[in-house]
Amino acid sequence: MAKGFMVKFDDAVTAHLDTVNRRDLAGFSATIDDEVTVVLPNGTLLSGRAEVEEFHKGWFEDPDWKMTTTVVSQRSDDDTGVMICEVTYDDLDGEGKPYSMSYLLSLTFRRKGDTWLLVHDQNTLR
Repeated sequence: MAKGFMVKFDDAVTAHLDTVNRRDLAGFSATIDDEVTVVLPNGTLLSGRAEVEEFHKGWFEDPDWKMTTTVVSQRSDDDTGVMICEVTYDDLDGEGKPYSMSYLLSLTFRRKGDTWLLVHDQNTLR
């Protein structure tokens, strides 16, 4: 990264969500903090880089899902940023039948140096 260049918060979140939609585990991993936490829609808590990466590795291997996001709100200061999105998630169940979920996704990032890293990902069913 060029000296003096700082990634904007909204660009960092867009890049993070893009790695998810592309199922890019290496790119996704570059956007998360070592102490990241994720709360899944079913209430399961994932803690730390290794656990979050392992979950996403399995999820990214599933070719059937599609996730669309719409930003509801966004705010940031010098070191912390939060973006809330409405999510529509489409997938196939274990029997191959299509299903859809709607939930809110709250992403909290912390600025480290010239970039932003995800520290918490909260998924709340509607």
